[in-house]
Amino acid sequence: MRFEGGGSGVEELSWGQRELWEAMRRQLTWMPMGYALPVPPGTTVDDAVAQLRFMMGRYQSMRTRVRRDPDGRDRQVVAASGEIDLEVVDAADGEDPAAVAESVRQRFCAADHDFARDWPVRMAVVRHHGVPTHQVVILCHLVTDGFGALVIMREIGDRDLVHGRTPAPPVTTLEPMAQARWEASPAGQREHAAVLRRWEAVLRTIPARRFPGPADPREPRHWQVRLDSPATLLAVRAIRARTTVDTSTILLALFAAAWARVSGTDPVVTRVVAHNRFRRGLAETVSPITHTGLCVIPLDGGTFDETLSTVHRRAMAAYRYAYYDPRALDTLVARVAAERGEELDLSCFFNDRRLVTRDLTEAPPPADPAEVTAALSRSRLRWHSQDKPVERLFATINDEPDTLDYELLADSHHVAPADLAACVRGMEALAVAAAFDPSVRVLEKVAT
Repeated sequence: MRFEGGGSGVEELSWGQRELWEAMRRQLTWMPMGYALPVPPGTTVDDAVAQLRFMMGRYQSMRTRVRRDPDGRDRQVVAASGEIDLEVVDAADGEDPAAVAESVRQRFCAADHDFARDWPVRMAVVRHHGVPTHQVVILCHLVTDGFGALVIMREIGDRDLVHGRTPAPPVTTLEPMAQARWEASPAGQREHAAVLRRWEAVLRTIPARRFPGPADPREPRHWQVRLDSPATLLAVRAIRARTTVDTSTILLALFAAAWARVSGTDPVVTRVVAHNRFRRGLAETVSPITHTGLCVIPLDGGTFDETLSTVHRRAMAAYRYAYYDPRALDTLVARVAAERGEELDLSCFFNDRRLVTRDLTEAPPPADPAEVTAALSRSRLRWHSQDKPVERLFATINDEPDTLDYELLADSHHVAPADLAACVRGMEALAVAAAFDPSVRVLEKVAT
């Protein structure tokens, strides 16, 4: 299938692209993201072709590849036109089309990605008896993020792509080449200098270490624990109704308090992932612009509600200063560490990546503590281990409609698997305890 779109050229990687590019190198993955989902009745292969052509033509991100130049620098290359395949897969008699779609999704994600040659989009349609039943879409994280994907889905849903009766308005948001040019401009560099000054001030005051040290190194080295907790969902709704604090702040406060108990560290210092779409010109961008802000959370033995207030202020400041050139930040961290005479460990991360379930206030809060406590019996703990490298500790809140699904992924040479389980269970126990009691103290032991 051929496509054409506006804008082409070669630029430096934007800061958001650079952030992901370096993470991909560290973690040895091209970070595929996407889905395998049923299609509405009546969907045709032509609909999928029109959708893919729309994506490739409208968004420069979808036409972006990366090349290594003779000077050793990696640069983004945006094409004005090209060809891309749409795969059509027929489920055989007796095969479950949903299972076939899931196998295609896994195959797309497992396949190697050539950044210089491959387009960052992989799409397939699964048919059963000649009728499309499912669609598979996989995007490379280098060219978009979760919030960018929502923009794409909304714009596709707003128009008739096959007949062209609802043309899309002109793109007004900054696209990746324009972002890179602004970042290199005097205005971009002034803002960048202010961000680095803030980081430097914080780096000079925080404790150097995040973790107590290797306690239970394992092979495979990297371990993940996930807790599916309906009780935490109900508790967070109750806390939200009682305090009016947003749910992401509540979950960050739960993580900080639980990790402080497990690790014995206070303050807790974590890098919070910021989507950055509150910035001028970036609200509707498809490009990846997520960075991390450095958030310092002192617990000081206060109540949970007092901690919520602290976390809200500290998180807002961290998000404000979460837009930078990661190469310059690495240089700054190394310089401050050398001047302090000790390594600065910044490898603790928190990411609330919920897109469709972030607003937990649509459902009413639980009526009483008994309803929350009763839900504890439905909690489910799951484990996974792998050899693929990850950060030393990465906490993630996942999208799930009827539960709170949070995971911790860690390097067991720095964080023991038992501490991961204690942390997620501690988050759940503290949420339940604080749901109706604002006097609960965050550093006191809560029965799990």
